[in-house]
Amino acid sequence: MTTERAADNQGMSHEKVLIVEDEENERTGLAELVSSWGYRTETARDGLEGLEKAAQWTPSIVVTDLKMPRMGGIELLERLAEQTQAMAVILVTAQGTIDSAVQAMRLGAYDYITKPIDTQRLRAMLQNASALLGTRAELESTRRRLRDSGSLGQLRGTSRKMQEIFRLIELVAPSTASVLITGASGTGKELVARTIHQLSPRRDRPFVAINCAAIPETLIESEIFGHEKGAFTGALERRTGCFELAEGGTILLDEIGEMPVGTQAKLLRVLEDHKLRRLGSKVETTVDVRVLAATNKVPDDAVASGELRSDLYYRLNVFNIHMPPLREHKEDIADLVQLLLSEMSAKHNRKTVAISEAVLNLFNNYTWPGNVRELRNTIERAVIVCDGGMIETKHLPPGFGHTILRTSANDPDAIRLGVGTTVGEAEKMLILKTLESTSNNKTRAAEILGISLKTLHNKLKEYGSSTGDADPGKEEQTQ
Repeated sequence: MTTERAADNQGMSHEKVLIVEDEENERTGLAELVSSWGYRTETARDGLEGLEKAAQWTPSIVVTDLKMPRMGGIELLERLAEQTQAMAVILVTAQGTIDSAVQAMRLGAYDYITKPIDTQRLRAMLQNASALLGTRAELESTRRRLRDSGSLGQLRGTSRKMQEIFRLIELVAPSTASVLITGASGTGKELVARTIHQLSPRRDRPFVAINCAAIPETLIESEIFGHEKGAFTGALERRTGCFELAEGGTILLDEIGEMPVGTQAKLLRVLEDHKLRRLGSKVETTVDVRVLAATNKVPDDAVASGELRSDLYYRLNVFNIHMPPLREHKEDIADLVQLLLSEMSAKHNRKTVAISEAVLNLFNNYTWPGNVRELRNTIERAVIVCDGGMIETKHLPPGFGHTILRTSANDPDAIRLGVGTTVGEAEKMLILKTLESTSNNKTRAAEILGISLKTLHNKLKEYGSSTGDADPGKEEQTQ
């Protein structure tokens, strides 16, 4: 059956949507619903017939049931991927088969929706999938730019590791799949998230980033989900949460491992049902938000320690992008320096035009414990201090290059570990030595170590309770 209603008066799409469903009533009803929105529809009774009609009719979007006789939705997805005609595939699944739908997204499905179908959500999916078709020319332009300049959005790098990251971003950006971005602090995880958003059909909608480690545990649910007036003491008016602020767009949950476990359970439900309830409300709100998450923890360790729910990790980790520390792709430093020089010179209205070879050599031999963020801060300071002309070693921070991570036997700041030193003892030595090198500036020390400030305080509390070496309750004297 083919349905091709005129869409001109409705201002809707003329794009073709193939409905693949073995239940006749559901197939017919879904086709009529999608047609009423202005799409041209065709139906198929199972995956095998759907494959044949896709080859003949070349739809832009395929909406397919997961479980069908002869050929199911997963196999259909794999067979469609072999065709030259690109199609956005949306899986329709029962609640008990969500794991299969998540696996399908890893295989390239655009999105999935559970039965009974939320028609408002399906319509939004079709609109977003249609918008995806318009991004392909932009993605091809991006590919050319990658080949020519080694840049993607605000990310820069010609190294093999960065090129692989660019490839993953390019692959995942057009879909609605959740992405877990891992890596040490300062490696550029938020830049990855913003680039994914900018290359997605949601790029004209909001991008909202929230740092789970920076919000008190008692307020994080309100910040994420919102609250009604009177929901708790101090709730003097209704507050819209970050999910609703990001409606139609993308939300980044940074430092997801710092989110309270109880809040993680509520987040999992939003990811699966696309519905949330503000604190103090009896009404559920449907949200259309793509969720990206980031953490500087090793996810498997966070799951094992109970800091990250395993079911939430599985749901977020549809795609994983790991950002390497700067010391592992030093060949990108020269390009990053030029990018940051231009950016910081413009920001501070300076005329700095170059960096000396001595400084560049120093940068290439440095371990960069604070990663790209530390490089950015170093360049920014040098641009301000230099005030025009060539940046020399004298414009760098005092003692730059004598990092605690250097291993020279003649370096008084190096940490020397004897055979038999435990991992816990080595970690303690590293943390305390870092604090010493930053004059007890805990914020700076946490940044260098690549851990959150909360984690640093917990470690110091642990050491203080057994050794008296540290008091995390003291206020920072140098911030």
